[in-house]
Amino acid sequence: MRGRWTRTGRSAAAWSVAAGYALLACLATALALALRDGAPWLYPDPWLGLTSTVGTLASALSGIIFATILVVTTRFAVGRFGWARRLHGELRPVAKDLSVGQIFILAGLSSLGEEVLFRGLLTPVIGVIGSGVLFGLLHQMRGPSRWVWTGWATVVGLILGAIFAATGSLVGPLLAHAIVNAVNLGYLRDHDPGNDPEQNLA
Repeated sequence: MRGRWTRTGRSAAAWSVAAGYALLACLATALALALRDGAPWLYPDPWLGLTSTVGTLASALSGIIFATILVVTTRFAVGRFGWARRLHGELRPVAKDLSVGQIFILAGLSSLGEEVLFRGLLTPVIGVIGSGVLFGLLHQMRGPSRWVWTGWATVVGLILGAIFAATGSLVGPLLAHAIVNAVNLGYLRDHDPGNDPEQNLA
């Protein structure tokens, strides 16, 4: 009975987090529209000077490639390195009881909320480096892997910001963020490194 109530509580928490990200996306969009000269999904002065259509396509392709690299790198690191397995283990409770539907909704809304805020609103104002570092610092967690997670998020934030600034389109960062979150939440939920005999022998 206790397990059922625990799962119900975590499910309610997941929906609350999803609603929070939706609210964040709305607030960040409103702020960007009020404070910036232009929409938050467009960078005001793209580095590459591409046309709107080409910039959107380049952004989308860059985001998909970057997401693929991140997903593959995650699997490799968890399989090979103790620090990555520790980080995986410390993050795993977040995803342990999520359904597939919850994973997709959380991935989509977290991508939307964070990308509109950190890239759409902040990158044109404080730059790629400033928004990337702030993105990393605000990814906090408890436990020994805290700074590994912060460092990883900072690197990801810098690259997502660079894609946005270079192409002028937020499509790539949105795609990359959503894909990585969806795939890695599923991986966190389904994979327990502590039960892998080969890794226990390493």
